[in-house]
Amino acid sequence: MTFPLPNVSNDLNGRVALVTGASSGFGVRFAKALAACGAKVGLAARRVDRLEAVAEEIRAAGGEAICIPMDATDADQLFAAVDTLEKAYGTVDILINNAGIPDAQRAHKMEVELIDRVLGVNLRAPYILSCEVARRLMAAKKPGRIVNISSVAHYSYSGNGAALYAITKTAVARMTEALSLEWAKYDINVNAICPGMFKTEMLDGMLERVGDLSQHVVRKRVCDPAQMDSTLLYLVSPASECVTGAVIRVDDGQSARN
Repeated sequence: MTFPLPNVSNDLNGRVALVTGASSGFGVRFAKALAACGAKVGLAARRVDRLEAVAEEIRAAGGEAICIPMDATDADQLFAAVDTLEKAYGTVDILINNAGIPDAQRAHKMEVELIDRVLGVNLRAPYILSCEVARRLMAAKKPGRIVNISSVAHYSYSGNGAALYAITKTAVARMTEALSLEWAKYDINVNAICPGMFKTEMLDGMLERVGDLSQHVVRKRVCDPAQMDSTLLYLVSPASECVTGAVIRVDDGQSARN
């Protein structure tokens, strides 16, 4: 086998991508980046009006996208999302498990309903979706790429609230490693990104509670989701064929290294 020099490409023509949490934050940027590289994209989230706005932007730029209303806590809607996208564009061979919610509470103060929701959105949903996409890829005998969005909370937790969020993000990282091993023989690569502090709707909510955090990190800034493009595209591109089970921290040097 011969490879181009350099062996790098962001060409995603012919690929079909499902992006969860595509109504805000990373999800919006991820969907636009994938579409800009030629992938046909399914935008999944609960807020349909926002999905429609993102889809219109993608179409206006010459890309292809459909909106898929989806509550990440409803397993039937997860299966239906994959089915809808497959019927529209073909077998889903890129899955971006981006949907996630914070808890922002002390562990002993959390209501069971919130515990279930955080576990459902942050861990159960990406596991179910990963298995469903993988099952269909195996049946179609096609390779695929799954990228899970974890968090730097996987590496450290200060004890100031959001313990369950940190627990779920560590579980997502471990899920990535375990599934990558199980599905390697099917040419399904499973990797994870652990973002630090980026400008997203979730961060906006945190800053409203605790104030400006940019002056407490080494580079005195908050990153933009656009600065994650290269990492995401690498993990779904042909160049990362041999990369699976990786958990990549992208945090601008914000967090301590143990």
